[in-house]
Amino acid sequence: MTSRTVTSIHPANRDDIGDLVTRRPVPGPGVENVGAFLFLNHHGPQTYPPNNRGLPFGPHPHRGFETVTLILEGELAHTDSAGHESIIRAGGIQWMTAGRGIVHAEVSPAGFKRDGGPMEILQLRVNLPARLKMTAPRYVGVQAEGIPTVESEGATVHLVSGEWQGGKGAVESLTGVFLGWVAVQSGASVTFDELRGRDVFLYVARGELHVGGRQVPQFHLAQLGEGESVTVTATEPALFVFGHADPIAEPIVAHGPFVMNSVEEIRQAFADYQAGTFGVAEIIAG
Repeated sequence: MTSRTVTSIHPANRDDIGDLVTRRPVPGPGVENVGAFLFLNHHGPQTYPPNNRGLPFGPHPHRGFETVTLILEGELAHTDSAGHESIIRAGGIQWMTAGRGIVHAEVSPAGFKRDGGPMEILQLRVNLPARLKMTAPRYVGVQAEGIPTVESEGATVHLVSGEWQGGKGAVESLTGVFLGWVAVQSGASVTFDELRGRDVFLYVARGELHVGGRQVPQFHLAQLGEGESVTVTATEPALFVFGHADPIAEPIVAHGPFVMNSVEEIRQAFADYQAGTFGVAEIIAG
């Protein structure tokens, strides 16, 4: 079995949104996307004081892709124009398929704004192929206790979607995406296989990793070469996001909140949104 090695390492560039600490490894210099993995915002880690304004993501539209949010610390309130509402706590996830069009809001619940506390969130965008870009919107919110975990000699793999070592993720991906986050003790290793022909995503949120002969520090994205497997070793306690997906051999045209296959489809998305066909999302107070 051939092992993947690191071909390049990309820092997450600092791009704060108001008082929200934000780092973005992709898109960035030298990396527009990692196959189907289009975008990652790493918010925090930071501690909000009491009587804060909370997260700033009021109602906004999306079409043509999926958003996956990992809540490492803090809480996140979601509402959307398809009628979904939830408050997800630390250790939980949100998986939203924008599909043909949705308006959603992701804000801090009232209790967090009143009391403050630690906050760290990872927001990932995953592409959809043309055949699914106009699929019906859907939303899945899962608390920490609903995320299956697999222990492996000093590593804990939190399975969001896909299968690994007999465990099955909390969400059934429309496109067969494997996604999870992994907490690794210092000196421990974890191996992922069945990667032939897949786009592989690896981002270090905490600590430092040794991957295929290279050190990958905190707040860095590693791009990997071809191969059937990859072994990741923590040189200190670490947490990383790992995913893989089948390539989507189609044009990517992204503009603001929409990701389609052509400029004309982007124009149509704006026209449909302005015409009100995406609906309305109200911010929940809870």
